[in-house]
Amino acid sequence: MVEDDEVDVEAVQRALRKHDVSNPLLIASNGIEALDILRAEMMRGPVVILLDINMPRMNGHEFLASIRSDPELRASIVFMLTTSESEADKAEAYERQVAGYLIKGRLGSGLGDLVGFLDAYGKMNEFPNRIAEVG
Repeated sequence: MVEDDEVDVEAVQRALRKHDVSNPLLIASNGIEALDILRAEMMRGPVVILLDINMPRMNGHEFLASIRSDPELRASIVFMLTTSESEADKAEAYERQVAGYLIKGRLGSGLGDLVGFLDAYGKMNEFPNRIAEVG
């Protein structure tokens, strides 16, 4: 999760615990920190990223451009989770192959639904053993 708002991070963590999702959640407060984590962890298999747009140092769009140009990270599955309802932000996100664009204010208490969706997504989809080797 790439998010600089601690309240949003805590809400997602709570929803993950409530739904007994055992996947690890790594948290970065900006795009630069997220890139460092992804590269240091040498991620193997599918990586699902919940990405905010408005963050310090490196925003969500800059981060997305960076991972899409990186052969090791470009196949990451990214969902924008943001407050921005800007058509320009939506268009830019989808141009860089986000899997979905979710507006925080519309989720309300729907974080549980989001976590349930992400858990089902991971269980129902077939991924290559090492997603970074694809393409």
